[in-house]
Amino acid sequence: MQDPNFSIVVLVSGGGTNLQAMIDAVASGELPVTIQAVISNVEGAYALERAASAGIEQRVINHREFPTREAFDAELASTLQQLSPDLIVLAGFMRILSDSFFQQINTPMINIHPSLLPAYPGLNTHARAIADRASHHGASVHFVTPELDAGPVIVRGAVPVHGDDTPESLQARVHQEEYRIYPLAIRWFAERRLSIVDGRVLVDNEIRPEQGLDTPQPD
Repeated sequence: MQDPNFSIVVLVSGGGTNLQAMIDAVASGELPVTIQAVISNVEGAYALERAASAGIEQRVINHREFPTREAFDAELASTLQQLSPDLIVLAGFMRILSDSFFQQINTPMINIHPSLLPAYPGLNTHARAIADRASHHGASVHFVTPELDAGPVIVRGAVPVHGDDTPESLQARVHQEEYRIYPLAIRWFAERRLSIVDGRVLVDNEIRPEQGLDTPQPD
């Protein structure tokens, strides 16, 4: 059942195209949640302008102003604790969070990664998929854990890899899947349809097939 007061805070570092997909989904009624605030570690990130245009609170915690990663993470954790969202959503947040951050935050966190996890964790995923002559590539929404890009996967969206693809052309197709599956995963979480059993995500108490080419769809 949907909680009308369900709130999310979105962490960003760049342009915020996935944030815009969430904003659009909220505006259309497809994603019935409140985007409580958008936090960026980069002053002037365009994602903050997207938030401002939508009337969403913006905050900047510039990582360059902190002497250590742990000091930045402590400030970020403190801000998140003050906001107290139901879910923390990473959308192009280009920071690796420290173990100390996870010790301070109990709120669930999800992230979107541009590959069909567990394939291609880390950076340069589109170029790596092309170099490997992969037949398919895509994006995965997953729970965030201290191990990079290794949390349980909620949903994947796949696209074919064409013989003449460049990293840029492949990225453009993957982005369209990202904009589709990220609001979907947030909605499932907000509707309390997700659970984790033995490290695997259940949707509506069912284990969806571990897949790279099919994307679970809501009933």
